[in-house]
Amino acid sequence: MNPMRHTFTAAALAALTTAAFVPAHAQGVIKIGEVNSYKAQPAFLEPYKKGMELAVEEINAKGGVNGKKIELITRDDNANPGDAVRVAEELVAREKIDVLTGTFLSNTGLAVADFAKQKKFFFLAGEPLTDKMTWQGGNEYTYRLRPGTYMQAAMLVPEAVKLKKKRWAIVYPNYEYGQSAVAAFKTLLKAAQPDVEFVAEQAPPLGKVDAGAVAQALADAKPDAIFNVLFGADLSKFVREGNTRGLFKDRAVVSVLTGEPEYLDPLKDETPNGWIVTGYPWYGIQTPEHKAFFLAYHEKFKDYPRLGSVVGYSMIKSVAAGIAKAKSTETPKLVEAFKGLQVDTPFGKISYRAEDHQSTMGAFVGKTKNDNGKGVMVDYTYLDGAKFQPSAADIKKSRAAD
Repeated sequence: MNPMRHTFTAAALAALTTAAFVPAHAQGVIKIGEVNSYKAQPAFLEPYKKGMELAVEEINAKGGVNGKKIELITRDDNANPGDAVRVAEELVAREKIDVLTGTFLSNTGLAVADFAKQKKFFFLAGEPLTDKMTWQGGNEYTYRLRPGTYMQAAMLVPEAVKLKKKRWAIVYPNYEYGQSAVAAFKTLLKAAQPDVEFVAEQAPPLGKVDAGAVAQALADAKPDAIFNVLFGADLSKFVREGNTRGLFKDRAVVSVLTGEPEYLDPLKDETPNGWIVTGYPWYGIQTPEHKAFFLAYHEKFKDYPRLGSVVGYSMIKSVAAGIAKAKSTETPKLVEAFKGLQVDTPFGKISYRAEDHQSTMGAFVGKTKNDNGKGVMVDYTYLDGAKFQPSAADIKKSRAAD
């Protein structure tokens, strides 16, 4: 054998082997790992994924972040906390991601947040709404984009108080998000209207509502008003049975998330009129930043955005802004960079608070309307999330264990 050839081959093999194990960031790519319940919650998460894709495309078209392109790697968590942790581990250990993002359901979000804490790995939660994500269970390594259950309840309670209703019934999915939303609403409504009474409570398992029985139980309690936290297919079934049984006739309803097109669109001609809701009236937002987002999204996907689209887009934009500010993907530098980080989103500029790692993204509050067989939001106003967050002192108490 030619000794020179042997030397060259060995050197070339060593070079190739070394290149194969060079971390992604050294090869000019920033890997964003994302975990979510795609199969279980497609109504929200299919548009959400498109929002992420649009953000990645825009960022890379402008040269990426710190001279490196962004690569998005997604995994399905089967709407299961154990699976969520397993795929998060796989993304970190095998895919060598630089940043961890995502989750939809509050229980999976909390599981991944705990994983991030144990592994000391940066995690930006896009969607899970339980207050434990950033408050009672908040940790150094976890940030959250969307306004949580306390913030959304705080936006709805002033409208609930204006109704001047005393007897309230409550219906919610019996898992972390539903429990958190109800706890916040009860606390805030009671503080604003001390004579309020909660006369009935229905808490079906997520995705398994016996809508007829639930609607009848609420009707039998003869409440003046209803606070609803159901969403997705559970909401559609509940509305259908409620309409059939006259549950909503001459009765006020305050409902979290129902104004989101993901959940309003499927109701079609069953859409109830006059529910007070949080949501996303994409068809009526005239700000320059939203118009630009809408046009870019529509051009790419030939469809209108849902709220999930805004969340996915804003989450990736937040990661890019954080990495640019940190000039690094190292967790300690990202954790520090996100404190006070400002990000441009379709809803305007938001920031991430240092006290609790919660963004100031707000929500639209308005009323539902059945507009010729299509559910829409009317009489809506955008409420800045910064105005509906607990004080720094209250946050310090709730995060005492952090």
